[in-house]
Amino acid sequence: MTRHPLEELTYPPFAGFPPEGLAFLRRLKRNNKREWFLKHKLEYEELVRFPMECLIASLRPRMADVAGDFDFQPRKSIFRVYRDTRFSNDKTPYKTNVAASFEPRGPRNPTGSPGLYVGVGIDEIFVGGGLYLPSGEQLKAIRASIDGNPEEIRNIVGDKHFIKVLGEISGDRLQKAPLGYPKDHPMIEFLRLKQFFVGVECNEKECQKPRFLDVVTRVFTTSMPFIRWLQRATA
Repeated sequence: MTRHPLEELTYPPFAGFPPEGLAFLRRLKRNNKREWFLKHKLEYEELVRFPMECLIASLRPRMADVAGDFDFQPRKSIFRVYRDTRFSNDKTPYKTNVAASFEPRGPRNPTGSPGLYVGVGIDEIFVGGGLYLPSGEQLKAIRASIDGNPEEIRNIVGDKHFIKVLGEISGDRLQKAPLGYPKDHPMIEFLRLKQFFVGVECNEKECQKPRFLDVVTRVFTTSMPFIRWLQRATA
């Protein structure tokens, strides 16, 4: 069924993730089976997915100025609840979180693009952005950008507001300098990164309040200069 664009306007303002939603995810972890989930799917839709849809709908106008080219679609931005178990020893079929990612509109890069992310679950509540699993070609491009114009990334991550809200770039690092770069390179700590993301972890009480929308907005807005740098580096 085709949804009319005006339907996106019918979402109520984000009121927080209800405690019952997180309680449902805990129950799902204990009963992670298809039969149980199908019996309780309506609870998932109402208590877990719908609050995330409301959050996304409330985010869109707030992010229009700094990320107007990004897609904030309540129904399409959310990850599926079904786990991909093909290459995992854990065969439980459902995720115990609800999460959404946001990237620029247009054709998607099959290896992934710099974007924004919010996830609420029983093990972690995380808000941030970046490039979590860059391809080999993307890593080469990012490192070339760091090497060729180090001041650009230094200015972004050295900004006082950036540090206050986000801290520093996170991600796994190589033990040694990447191929082609000396171990005493002045930007070696950046060049050793294999992942490039920033963000903050929140607690359950934070996400249950309407002002969690303010937290997400602040993190996303502060992340955007870093996201734009990654976009330019990997273009």
